Amino acid sequence: MEFILAQATLYLAAAVVAVPICARLGLGSVLGYLLAGIAIQPFIGMLGTEAGELMHFAEFGVVLMLFLIGLELEPRALWDMRHKLVGLGGMQVLLTTFVIAGGCLILGVPVPTAIAIGMTLALSSTAIVLQTLTEKGLMKTPGGHASFSVLLTQDVAVIPFLAILPLLTMPGISARISETGTIERAGDGDHEAALSLVSGLPGWQVTLVTLGAVALVILVGIYATRPVFRFIHMAKLREMYTATALLMVVGIAVLMNAVGLSAALGTFLAGVVLANSEFRHELEADIEPFKGLLLGLFFIAVGADINFQYLWRNLGDVIGLTLLVVLAKGVILLGLATAFRLKGEDRLLFTLGLAQAGEFGFVLVSFSLQQGVFDPALGQLLLLVVALSMLMTPLFFIAQDQIARRLSGGRNSAQHDHIDEQGAVIIAGIGRFGQVVNRMVQMAGLTTTVIDNDLPTIQLMRKFGFKGFFGDPTRPEIIHAAGLANARILVVALDDKAAALKLVRHARAHRPDLHIVARAHDRVHVYELYRAGANDIVREMFDSSLRAGRYVLENMSFSEFEAHEIERTFYTHDRRTIRELADVWRPGVPVAENAEYIARARELNKDLETALVTALDDSEDARDAARRDRDAEAAAVAKSETRKMEGQ
Repeated sequence: MEFILAQATLYLAAAVVAVPICARLGLGSVLGYLLAGIAIQPFIGMLGTEAGELMHFAEFGVVLMLFLIGLELEPRALWDMRHKLVGLGGMQVLLTTFVIAGGCLILGVPVPTAIAIGMTLALSSTAIVLQTLTEKGLMKTPGGHASFSVLLTQDVAVIPFLAILPLLTMPGISARISETGTIERAGDGDHEAALSLVSGLPGWQVTLVTLGAVALVILVGIYATRPVFRFIHMAKLREMYTATALLMVVGIAVLMNAVGLSAALGTFLAGVVLANSEFRHELEADIEPFKGLLLGLFFIAVGADINFQYLWRNLGDVIGLTLLVVLAKGVILLGLATAFRLKGEDRLLFTLGLAQAGEFGFVLVSFSLQQGVFDPALGQLLLLVVALSMLMTPLFFIAQDQIARRLSGGRNSAQHDHIDEQGAVIIAGIGRFGQVVNRMVQMAGLTTTVIDNDLPTIQLMRKFGFKGFFGDPTRPEIIHAAGLANARILVVALDDKAAALKLVRHARAHRPDLHIVARAHDRVHVYELYRAGANDIVREMFDSSLRAGRYVLENMSFSEFEAHEIERTFYTHDRRTIRELADVWRPGVPVAENAEYIARARELNKDLETALVTALDDSEDARDAARRDRDAEAAAVAKSETRKMEGQ
């Protein structure tokens, strides 16, 4: 027990120290975990254990990650990706396998071994790439989608690779392995044999069992999930949801391993099946913490498993082969990115992001050693190439980020569109905020001139029939070309607070009579825009928050009229409050340190309570008066009807 606690302390301490430092330096969490593993390598042997033993447990983080990715993908979305999965992903796997195998043949490696090496190095790191894409918010980009498609295809390709490797066994290697020992992880073969449901079966029965396991996962996901979670809900214990989610993932992983399939692939399939379930968000919340921790443990194990003694003895060979693998994969990826029409930053992301070998390479190397495809020396060399290429991946992403920024800066400073139309209303910024304004104004029959510094957004607008111009509206020559001298209204809808402030100041200086409507990020931004000369200032979330508050009141004990009056009172009071607080706001002084601002805000909040009470009283009086009027009218009608009947 004390050894387990000592190991846990060592791994956690290394992660807690290394990861925040790397994140602070902009190197990413993955590189932090890898460096933590390298740093603690000398201490692992003192605890009587090996990093390879930890890998069994840590690889489960990859399984959890693919399950969560599956939860984010509906089956329809997966079907829509079929062309990229088969075309882009399939071509990457085949081309890389044959190119690397061809390079090995040139170096004198036997054909079966060369093919096995090609398959091993054709795969990329699902764990590192997806983790990094998620951290950087790049999963939704075209480059991120293409990278995910290739990674998913590679994970599926592991299955036929495992089936092909036994056919590539080299005579004589098995005997040498039994004499010299292997670098495979202890006990792998015994465990796999004990858990196998297909061992010793003929091929057609193996196929039936495998298909049956996949069908079982799908059927359980569709029909058994709801009853199980309803049963768990009866306990009203939060930890039971977590236990059920982990049981589901672990059970699927065990079943997939037992039939010879990838556990990661099985859990991904289960995630896709559950993507439309009402329990999706519950599963994500329960599993996310375990995924992050186990993935970190996986990267630590990779760093700690690097054999530096072998590396120093063969430093030139290892580095040279690693660079050749990365270069070969990069050239293939670049060609595929060009063929599939990825452009600019997306092409760069796709090429640099997938140029490494992957964690499934460890699995294939170990399996190849067991089957006598590789000898121990070659296996150790391949493990180092895989580990070193994975270690280089965070650096590739850093380079990609720097190059992308330069490309972006060059694009934004390039020649802007020639603005050949000038409308009465100029809209600077066409994000979610500016789009709504533009559509509403155009629907009313007014002409607008739309300018935005994001070229893909402008191009997307044009596809839907809305005209816009690419250019930086904060640049004087562009805003003047858009018709600043003759426009009646300028709408400043920029995301960048500083840019919005700059534009308002420039427009007010050149057009004192211009009406400026500006989008504000928060109250402080309101004060800044007010000082800069904006006429109407709209906080991003204010109006939508008022509507949400009104809906809350209407669904409680308040009538629609009362809720509307409270909303109107709050709106009026808040606008008056902002105008008064703007007079006591001081630029550069945080509001929490402005005593005059705080005192005035307290006074105005008390006024709000009085105003709300008055509004409710007025609405009650108005409602009573309306009720009396209705009663009097009803009485008059009844009296008139009575007279008519008496007259008859």
